Amino acid sequence: MAPPAGIPDEFIRGFIASAQTLWQLIATGRPLADAATARDKAPTKAAAPGTLAELQLNYFQQHLALWSRMMSGAGGQTGEPMVTPDRGDRRFHAAEWRDIPGYSLVKQSYLLNARLVGDLVEAAALDPRAKHRLRFYARQMVDMLSPANFAVTNPEVVKLALESKGQSLLAGFENLSRDLHQGRLSITDETAFEVGKDVAASAGAVVFENALFQLIQYAPLTEQVATHPLLIVPPCINKFYILDLQPENSFVRFAAEQGNTVFLVSWRNPDAECSHFTWDDYVELGVLKAIEAALAISGADKVNTVGWCVGGTILASALAVLRRREEAPVASLTLLTTMLDFSEPGDLGVFTDESTIFRLEQRMA
Repeated sequence: MAPPAGIPDEFIRGFIASAQTLWQLIATGRPLADAATARDKAPTKAAAPGTLAELQLNYFQQHLALWSRMMSGAGGQTGEPMVTPDRGDRRFHAAEWRDIPGYSLVKQSYLLNARLVGDLVEAAALDPRAKHRLRFYARQMVDMLSPANFAVTNPEVVKLALESKGQSLLAGFENLSRDLHQGRLSITDETAFEVGKDVAASAGAVVFENALFQLIQYAPLTEQVATHPLLIVPPCINKFYILDLQPENSFVRFAAEQGNTVFLVSWRNPDAECSHFTWDDYVELGVLKAIEAALAISGADKVNTVGWCVGGTILASALAVLRRREEAPVASLTLLTTMLDFSEPGDLGVFTDESTIFRLEQRMA
């Protein structure tokens, strides 16, 4: 069966594999680490007998107490919740989640279930990489099953449907039908924008391209330009014009107005022909080739660089490669919302080789 539109095969396979691992933990009582150690997120150790049973017993006791409070009327407006969302969780901000007993019960039941899944993952005696992956996919599963995601169990959706006499639901079904027809999800009216008119309005031209990207050079907006051109590397998952929207909020235009010769990488939308490309290709054939082309076209000896999101991660990796090669074609590096160190707990453990992680304090000689 083909995966849903827009969801990578790797994610589907990883999700299924992690779900199987989690089910084995629950169904077979696979050894778990000590519960206290798990809650501190310390490295796993040998299982303590009864840990799984203790987690399950605590879970059932909490659910029993929750239902008892609801039946006695203490779980409504006057009662303090047994479990609350994490700070920053905006899914349950509506007053109905707190003031209406039914919605409060649904919310707290979900949060208790989510806590159990998290405790099982943290207590699992797995190697760090496997635990990173299980933690990630378990979080996806838990978030997917949130009652806020379903119309019947979301008080805000129900309230809006009643106020609009069902028009909000009708509009939602129309949007769903349109997305299914086009085979991908959209979050805005795509007919409302025209590339080159409403977005990507800055004057420029493609000056280089290969199998991975096109390099755009923008027209200068000042009589004199800086010695070093500016190369911008956006993330692969966005269009290049995310940094060149309308003139009043275009970073590209702003940079050109400051006297920079601006180059911008426009990544190719990957298809089946790109399935063989790896991270190394995005570094070597992508960023390093873009630096080489920008230098050749501008005649400069160095470029200034800006990387955003995963584009910044690729750019940082490329500079680490250049440093290892004892090459220095980059004068400066600016990163926007870029993650470099993927070794912290809670990530996928994608980059764990210290030699391939570009660290800011080591970036320039």
